[in-house]
Amino acid sequence: MVVTFGPSGLTTEVKSVEMHHESLLEALPGDNVGFNVKNVAVKDLKRGFVASNSKDDPAKEAANFTSQVIIMNHPGQIGNGYAPVLDCHTCHIAVKFAEILTKIDRRSGKELEKEPKFLKNGDAGFVKMIPTKPMVVETFAAYPPLGRFAVRDMRQTVAVGVIKSVEKKDPSGAKVTKSAAKKK
Repeated sequence: MVVTFGPSGLTTEVKSVEMHHESLLEALPGDNVGFNVKNVAVKDLKRGFVASNSKDDPAKEAANFTSQVIIMNHPGQIGNGYAPVLDCHTCHIAVKFAEILTKIDRRSGKELEKEPKFLKNGDAGFVKMIPTKPMVVETFAAYPPLGRFAVRDMRQTVAVGVIKSVEKKDPSGAKVTKSAAKKK
């Protein structure tokens, strides 16, 4: 099988799938496994990278994304330009709240206000976010573990949310190992 690691776009072939250092023919859902890949240095992979099937919707870097956010614990007001740390799957990256699109009712989901100046404790809204470093996220509807996040600031969780839409970057100049190029 050929896998692609996002957000770098590194593509390589899987040599073996292992559980407790014993090779497996297949892994089932819930199995805690590791896999060996060909011709990839440890420094090429970082925490937060996502491995995916290169033929079926490979993981790509997010240029920006729109998410539904609920503010839980923030002493002041959150406006456009706010840049906290976003914890999404194993990724911890600062994101910029580029634009607060709407303020919504937490329970019904009805729109209360278009383009509000700020959000405060207890508010919910749709926010366009831009990551400061390359990261992979997906919509909550398509891939739930990659589509939910916590917003952290001042050493505490400030907000939580789910991703509604993602605008992806095309990986340019991504490394493809020789074995992966043969398999394609």
